[in-house]
Amino acid sequence: MKQYLLKRQLIPVAMIGFALVLCWIFGLYVFQKHQWVQNRLTEYIEPRYARLAGLEVSKGALGTAAERARAIEALYTYSPEQDANQAGNDAQQRVRSMLTTAGMTISSSQVLPPKDAQGIERIALSVRADGDLVSLHSALVGLAEMRPVVLVDSVNVQGSGVPERGVQRLSVQFSFLVLRRMKP
Repeated sequence: MKQYLLKRQLIPVAMIGFALVLCWIFGLYVFQKHQWVQNRLTEYIEPRYARLAGLEVSKGALGTAAERARAIEALYTYSPEQDANQAGNDAQQRVRSMLTTAGMTISSSQVLPPKDAQGIERIALSVRADGDLVSLHSALVGLAEMRPVVLVDSVNVQGSGVPERGVQRLSVQFSFLVLRRMKP
């Protein structure tokens, strides 16, 4: 009988001990999860939040820089509202006018089909002109001042004919590029 009573008294104690062990295991699990979440916050969330907070602080400076970038981009490219053919024809007329003003004679010019390059179309122009060295120099200086910019892709210069009064006539084949932004 004494053993029976002893067993009966040990059952609640064992149950309480088992419950305490379960609580301790659950507490350890919760503590480990808490540590894991803290590490994730430290490694991933806090740096991202700090970058976003930095962007928020420098919002005005970023806006100003974006406006300056758009203004500079406008110096170098035709707008997306203008058709590629219109941009090519406009550039062709401006180049022809500038070469003629510099003293060169245009023998041929042509606008080539545009090529897409990551949001910007490259429109190629091919122009053949004749003139002397001074007019070629004036033409290259005039090209540097054109807006939107006309880029010189290649220049092939050849002497043509016999020099007259010490002046050599040149035959020049230009390959130009103009850029046009595409609509996003």
